[in-house]
Amino acid sequence: MLELLKKSAVEQAKAIKNKEVSAVELTKASIERIKSIDEKLGAFNSLTEDTALETAKKVDEKVAKGEELPLLAGVPLALKDNMNLIGSKTTASSKILENFVSPYNATATQKLLDNLIPIVGKANLDEFAMGSSNENSAFKKVHNPWNLNKVPGGSSGGSAASVASCESALALGSDTGGSIRLPASFCGIVGMKPTYGKVSRYGLIAFASSLDQIGPFARTVEDAAALLEVISGYDYHDSTSLNLPVENYRNTLNNDIKGLKVGVVKELIGEGLSEDVSKAIQNAIDTYKAQGAEIVEISLPNIKHSIGIYYILATAECSSNLARFDGVRYGHRTSDAKNLLEMYCKTRAEGFGPEVKRRIMLGTYALSSGYYDAYYKKALQMRRVVHEDFLKAFEQVNVLIAPTCPNTAFDLGSKTEDPLSMYLTDIATIGANLSGIPAISVPAGFDKDGMPIGLQIMAPQLKEAELFNFAYKFEQAHDYYKQLANI
Repeated sequence: MLELLKKSAVEQAKAIKNKEVSAVELTKASIERIKSIDEKLGAFNSLTEDTALETAKKVDEKVAKGEELPLLAGVPLALKDNMNLIGSKTTASSKILENFVSPYNATATQKLLDNLIPIVGKANLDEFAMGSSNENSAFKKVHNPWNLNKVPGGSSGGSAASVASCESALALGSDTGGSIRLPASFCGIVGMKPTYGKVSRYGLIAFASSLDQIGPFARTVEDAAALLEVISGYDYHDSTSLNLPVENYRNTLNNDIKGLKVGVVKELIGEGLSEDVSKAIQNAIDTYKAQGAEIVEISLPNIKHSIGIYYILATAECSSNLARFDGVRYGHRTSDAKNLLEMYCKTRAEGFGPEVKRRIMLGTYALSSGYYDAYYKKALQMRRVVHEDFLKAFEQVNVLIAPTCPNTAFDLGSKTEDPLSMYLTDIATIGANLSGIPAISVPAGFDKDGMPIGLQIMAPQLKEAELFNFAYKFEQAHDYYKQLANI
């Protein structure tokens, strides 16, 4: 069964349809795989075995009756533990929600269930999706499947590690400043952030509402495209949801790119880039040239400000969003409080981890009287300037390419004492969130230590089809995506 678990999601779905394997058998194999290796990986906070097998049985019943199956039916999936699945714990990897049980389904979760995709478990993450290494979970650290002494990237490290280790064929993550693309890069898989509003955020525990977006993890571009088709679409529960028809992205994979323009972001391929990553980006440039694309050097002059902009806006929004965790309605409540104010303070002191507290304090400061205009308002204005840089760039080119991260996965514990150094890990990914554009990370080779490197491709808003096509053209020109972590 391990050989089947190593196959792509589309291949697994086909095997179920052709009665080569039952959905129940495949789901049980995925769960057994998790039970056998996850103790050393730490990718899951909890398993949802009953829900997964119930879904798988429905798939097999349809197969037995000769009924048509939905896209990806029966393919095991890991759900990031900040998305609601009714009856399961949704903890956001925080002590404050350690025993919180979801009373309803997130819209993305409901779409998975409607399409008969078994959800095998809730994937570990940095607490409240705040982190770049998945070392901030209140429960356990996630390890990189390629090297257990390295980080998997964050905040969706559990989702990425589960796919890279063949515990699941697919996963959902959330991306606020690179939280899907960075772990995808570090774990050698495909991770994609859609256009803001493409996927409903209803039922996703909010970190920074104007930046958060749910997206797919997979081992191939085709699988990621198929999963995005499943989860995207309008939702009246989410006021930022875009009322647009769902596209079939698989129909435009492998379109000719001859004569199309690929922009190389010069600010992201210069100083600070490791030698191995630099070689991988040059390889990507050469690959697109060989396929007939025109390479254009593009400047995003204000991208250098993106870290500062992001860590004001994101922390301000987190300060507002996390105010609801007060011990009154749900989640942890301190057992030792003499009055209401003390209950608030002690509940949050006990329930939130150090990184979450740090970001709440930064955000509260930026929003405070006397500093609001100097920090928050100025950051909003600069966000617009960064967005305009992207708009100008896309007037000249079809897509932009850059490294997903200037370096490959680093050692566990090597940056935990230096938050600023950790924040800089997101330098190449944050711009897409500030601008609301779609972006994808695809496997682009390995460094001298055998750790994966990610190529980031960015496209204009709502140009997911073109983005997937460029990603697919690069993927199929190499065999990086076929190489799996040996765990």
